[in-house]
Amino acid sequence: MFAQKLRKTETTKPADVSPVEKLVALLREDMRTADALIHARLGSAVALIPDLAKHLVDSGGKRLRPLLTLAAARMGGYAGGHHVHLAAAVEFIHTATLLHDDVVDGSSLRRGKVSANLVWGNKPSILVGDFLLSRAFRLMVEAGRVDVLDVLATASGIIAEGEVMQLKSVNDVATSEDHYLSVVHAKTAALFAAAAEAGAMLANVSPAYEEAMRVYGDNLGMAFQLVDDALDYSGRQAMMGKAVGDDFREGKVTLPVILAVARADKDEKKFWTRVIQTGSKSERDLDRAITLVEQTGAISDTMTRARAYADTAQNALPEGTSEIREALSGIADFCVERAY
Repeated sequence: MFAQKLRKTETTKPADVSPVEKLVALLREDMRTADALIHARLGSAVALIPDLAKHLVDSGGKRLRPLLTLAAARMGGYAGGHHVHLAAAVEFIHTATLLHDDVVDGSSLRRGKVSANLVWGNKPSILVGDFLLSRAFRLMVEAGRVDVLDVLATASGIIAEGEVMQLKSVNDVATSEDHYLSVVHAKTAALFAAAAEAGAMLANVSPAYEEAMRVYGDNLGMAFQLVDDALDYSGRQAMMGKAVGDDFREGKVTLPVILAVARADKDEKKFWTRVIQTGSKSERDLDRAITLVEQTGAISDTMTRARAYADTAQNALPEGTSEIREALSGIADFCVERAY
């Protein structure tokens, strides 16, 4: 049984440390090696490439997706070094999609910093994103596992499909919940799932272990994105020092809006049609939008659904006792609790 191969580590952390920080501590050496590899592979004779890429890579992201790869491998007893290559590849895929997304969305900020497309322009951002994808595939090949390459390559294609799917729903107030969830699964959850599954595959425990980690990653990714979408209309986001209303300004139709529109009266529906469909809006309209999603219960219902995905992620984790498993379970809770 795959649970028998779960490894227990000796490292402990204080109770007030977040599960993400705890997992980073448990995998400290692996994370350092992965980070060094990421920076080494950013190198290019074309100076613009590392300059632009480092702008985002070093902007303070938690490296959660590569963490999942490292954790799944180590929890399954993997003792080699190729999990670091896969973790770096996952981070490059993620960074490339962010660069592309910011161009498509016309974003001006990313992780609290001026976005790369605003500093260097759209064309360099797209091309550097392509460069990072090529680096990612080179790292996958170096891991020497065609089956793992297939998982991550498939996820890369799904992410691109998700971006195209989202384009169809921008400024469309009639976007269905099913369409929204399909976009979230493709754009966000697919890479979470592939990151966890790829690490698990290196461990060679069993197909059941690989599937458990895939399901964990998939549902964690869904919960993660639903919480992000709820926070974009929440005062909690402002308290955390982050911008509120980016989705609103970009005309994105997320679950809080879908639920609010479904529960709106005639005048409120006209408001949503004007600000989302026609794009005619102001910061004062953002205040009203926030009020409406809160009054209709759209935020709380979005969080309830995020909690359900987080619970499914926790329940999917393989049986056994290890500090890595405990941290992964805690991350599912933390993903939702950060909104409160």
